[in-house]
Amino acid sequence: MQMRTADFAYDLPPELIAQTPIEPRDASRLLVVDRATGDLAHRHVTDLPAYLQPGDLLVLNDTRVIPARLQAHKESGGQAEVFLLRKLEHGLWEALVGGRGLGVGKRVRVGKADGPQAWATIVASHEGPLRTVAFEPPVDALLEQLGQIPLPPYIHAPLADPERYQTVFARRDGSVAAPTAGLHFTPELLLGLREKDVRFATMTLHVGLDTFRPVTEEDPRHHVIHREWLQVSPKAARLINETRLQGGRIVAVGTTSVRGLESAAKIALGLAPCDPDPADQVCGWQTVAAWTGETDLFILPGHRFRAVDTLLTNFHLPRSTLLMLVAAFAGKPLVDRAYAEAIAQQYRFFSFGDAMLIL
Repeated sequence: MQMRTADFAYDLPPELIAQTPIEPRDASRLLVVDRATGDLAHRHVTDLPAYLQPGDLLVLNDTRVIPARLQAHKESGGQAEVFLLRKLEHGLWEALVGGRGLGVGKRVRVGKADGPQAWATIVASHEGPLRTVAFEPPVDALLEQLGQIPLPPYIHAPLADPERYQTVFARRDGSVAAPTAGLHFTPELLLGLREKDVRFATMTLHVGLDTFRPVTEEDPRHHVIHREWLQVSPKAARLINETRLQGGRIVAVGTTSVRGLESAAKIALGLAPCDPDPADQVCGWQTVAAWTGETDLFILPGHRFRAVDTLLTNFHLPRSTLLMLVAAFAGKPLVDRAYAEAIAQQYRFFSFGDAMLIL
């Protein structure tokens, strides 16, 4: 199948990029997309319970955004920045390092002279600003004092409350960006869904570099996706498998949940997340298997979805891996039409924007 990255580009008026979150969280607009009929309906996130049924399982990503943006100074006194991406081991991180001349062996000081500090030494240099950085002392316990919650580069307005860039169910530190579809949930909305006998499962996928990075290769199949840490617990796997056996739907909240669920479905087949999926292979009674590790699953049109029936997602950047995943799930022609309708109706886009429910 021929595929071009340019096919996933679209023109977005800059004024539709949401700069601030809407209040309350569940007041965002919701474009409901029916894959069976092609119908589009304009609703609000508060209407979500009307589209879910008793016995459905909502799968939430409980990752929490860390204060990953660290202001730093070179030994020469010049300014630098260390943007943490992924913890590798004790004291060692994968990071984007901003500043001239910062190659292997160079050190920068993180923190102010009159407060907590750490030294970051570059131990390996990768593509562009990507580096492996060793901290002394280990920076983990100091992040709340040294770092800032990173907002995406297209958001220019300051955020009054950093907790507004966390989901209400965020529990496990590790992401550099929020799983934004989850930002629409309030405790009241979750309670209303529970009262309708919709069940919940949580998994963890720590969001990494590809949230920010556009696909630059002409053929997206040549793009090397960034690895992200994933955990689907035995409890979550059991709930997912039971739901499918009982005829309920698996409703993924966000593309991160999709990536986690589909990775766990590969594990149930005895494959690694990035292995080719033999179309004739079935999982038996297991939809997913419990698993902890890194996933490099890149979902493109043509992917066979094994674990996701319904998707709640935001509107994504052009040429992004996330938009490609949504096109794989709903079909590119329908996604193109939905995005055109959202733009015409002036929906709010990206992290603090509105949502789309794909049935």
